[in-house]
Amino acid sequence: MRKNRLVAPVVKWVGGKRQLLDDLTPLFPKRVSSYCEPFLGGGAVLFQLQPNTAHVNDINSELIQMYEVIRDNVDELIEALGTHPNEAEHFYQVRDWDRDREKYQQLSPVDRAARIIYLNKTCYNGLFRVNNAGQFNTPFGHYKNPNIINEPTLRAVSSYFQKASLTFTSMDYAEVLSSVKKGTFVYLDPPYDPVSDTANFTGYAKGGFGRPEQIRLRECCDELNRRGIRFMLSNSATDFIREQYAAYDITIVKAKRAINSNAAKRGQVDEVVVRNYK
Repeated sequence: MRKNRLVAPVVKWVGGKRQLLDDLTPLFPKRVSSYCEPFLGGGAVLFQLQPNTAHVNDINSELIQMYEVIRDNVDELIEALGTHPNEAEHFYQVRDWDRDREKYQQLSPVDRAARIIYLNKTCYNGLFRVNNAGQFNTPFGHYKNPNIINEPTLRAVSSYFQKASLTFTSMDYAEVLSSVKKGTFVYLDPPYDPVSDTANFTGYAKGGFGRPEQIRLRECCDELNRRGIRFMLSNSATDFIREQYAAYDITIVKAKRAINSNAAKRGQVDEVVVRNYK
């Protein structure tokens, strides 16, 4: 299947890899036909590779439902997005939809998908964040002309989803990895190990991702390696992460910290790219 350059991330996501693709692309296997990504997020790597067969997963079930709506109901989604103006009062009304869980569950998948995209495009710094109750809590961004309806990208992504054989799930990453078949390339982009006590950000889904989870993930990678399955993993270049993956090939790349409430702290930081292949 020929790659479509219009296939690109629909939402901005914490730790998104779009700005690192030039560094990551030379490190991917030369040919990827079957692909697995347990921490999908904004999907920059998926959209760069555009594999024919893939299992993509994210613990954020609302995000996965958004992708399914893009695949199945892109016309209705574009129409729904057109009902959302870039106004603070409307933003906070829409943001509060999930405060009434019973009422929120009655919304159609299209309306919920439109809500995610609308909030992502108009909230402060495109920062998708939820509180401990799983409720979106980022403030209004006050942008003059956000691209709420990126129709060419939405239609290109929908077309790719329809042509490829994609499985969407929202489950624990270990369950996804246990079912990966040999010959599949796995890319792992988990919530990062914090580089400082104040840098921790795991608010894309309630629950968090501490060091016990980082260790459990490394054990899953060890199991993938024992099964002869190629994987690549991104994470922060902390001493802890370097020690966890010391047995594998580690490449250091420079990432621009694009999402930070303090503009002075949006400089370049070291990230590791871990591989069990050359």
